Amino acid sequence: MIALLYIVKSSLRKVGRLSLIISTVVLGLCCGTANAQYFDLQGSRKHVTIPFKMIRDLIIIQLDINGKGPFNFVVDSGVGLMLVTDPKLVDSIHVANKRTIKIAGLGKGEDYEAYITSPLSVEIPGLVSYDVVAAILKTDHFGLSGFAGIPIHGLIGYEFFNNLVVKVDFADSSLTVSKPKDTKFFGKANRIPIIIENRKPYVRAKVTFPNGTKADDKLILDLGAGHPVSLENMIEKHGMPDKFIAANLGVGLTGPIAGFISRVNEVDVGRFKLKSVLASFPVYSQERNADAEHRDGNLGVGILKRFTLLIDYPDSAVYLKPGVTFDDPFEHDMSGLEYYSGGDDFDHVIISRVEPGSPADVIGLEPGDEIMSINFKPVNKMTLEQIDGIFKSQPDRNLLLVIFHDKVYDNVILTLKRRI
Repeated sequence: MIALLYIVKSSLRKVGRLSLIISTVVLGLCCGTANAQYFDLQGSRKHVTIPFKMIRDLIIIQLDINGKGPFNFVVDSGVGLMLVTDPKLVDSIHVANKRTIKIAGLGKGEDYEAYITSPLSVEIPGLVSYDVVAAILKTDHFGLSGFAGIPIHGLIGYEFFNNLVVKVDFADSSLTVSKPKDTKFFGKANRIPIIIENRKPYVRAKVTFPNGTKADDKLILDLGAGHPVSLENMIEKHGMPDKFIAANLGVGLTGPIAGFISRVNEVDVGRFKLKSVLASFPVYSQERNADAEHRDGNLGVGILKRFTLLIDYPDSAVYLKPGVTFDDPFEHDMSGLEYYSGGDDFDHVIISRVEPGSPADVIGLEPGDEIMSINFKPVNKMTLEQIDGIFKSQPDRNLLLVIFHDKVYDNVILTLKRRI
């Protein structure tokens, strides 16, 4: 996803992943200014607990910048440099000194411009920032606000993790941050080594493919990726599985990232074995991010949220403890719809893509159609995550949708089908 950004996290897609295109490119241009960026605990505190919102598998916290805010930022361990995606912030946070750089996208297309800031005061309750700089996009190319249904102003990654231990508790939606010497490591957790390269954490995982072949893969530990696992060069190395669907996996700086979604038989992380895992297989142009040559993909929140995590960059380790959802099956959308929140209040649900041959395609739904209600409940009374849950709830379930199309309201019956 962000390699600043191989962002395979679609702003218009449920399996989205935000993570990597931007950070790598920007890092190459400004690494000299970024090495000392970090957070520390305020005063004599031993730990700080930060609440987060979990929206469509994004971990979202609030923070202030230079005394202005609060702003909604995605916590994304796949990002090597703090990124501001909302161009309006360049004026509201009063950046004293900034310079403009060009960011090359993934594949063919024009370059884009961003500002690199002087050090900012990034204020998270209980934490103090030191020399944290950011890239501010001059144009929002990712549309994360529409994806989440709330304003999203940017992403924060390496700076948040590099000096402290971060516990991610998905059960109570909290991050607990502590100094390494004051961290209480929970019992029965599995310690797994990580390697920090180019300001991103990598972990080894064993993947068993449908044809029985196995691979020991190097994956980014990616809290910004909504999918369970994304595997690069999979088709060239192992061939396509028998059952798959084409998909828009995300959006990079030069446009959508195409690929496929299927399943792998097993993903082994440490001592844990996850069965029948949904997997994304991105297909890149030849002019791909050079960072991708040194990794096999990324391990995303679709898997990580099944654990409580302790992420310890200082000791190059992550600790995994299974949560209550560990054994839940991996389910994908059964409608064939991709959609986003539109309007000033994000209270309109607009279809952005219809998968050919899917149940939504069969009944004639089209990009640009607006979903007004599902089973008599107005969608403006629902979150996008609740809508996602309905569309992957149960095969052969019939849903009554009210659709606004061509200035006309239509009633349609959508029958969900498990496609993978």
